[in-house]
Amino acid sequence: MIGISLKPQMSRTVLAAAIILGTAVLPATKAGAVSASVRYACAGDYLANCSAFAPDSAETRRCMRKVGYRLSQGCLNALVSAGEVSKSEVASRSAKR
Repeated sequence: MIGISLKPQMSRTVLAAAIILGTAVLPATKAGAVSASVRYACAGDYLANCSAFAPDSAETRRCMRKVGYRLSQGCLNALVSAGEVSKSEVASRSAKR
């Protein structure tokens, strides 16, 4: 570590996110795996909304779509850039809020 001091609760959260992201990198070669930029940008959204499911699973994709209206702008931008979702779908769902 580079000398960054974290509170115990924050340390556990950061460690959990790192573990989840690390395990998500392993199956990244299989078809349908999300990009590293999406994993990084959406890690917090995944932990807050869909962590009951394996990171690279179909269940996680369904869950993230279901809670799409709650996803962070950074996550949405990464999903659009990766082609996981279209700008028009994001705009349509945002208009329905």
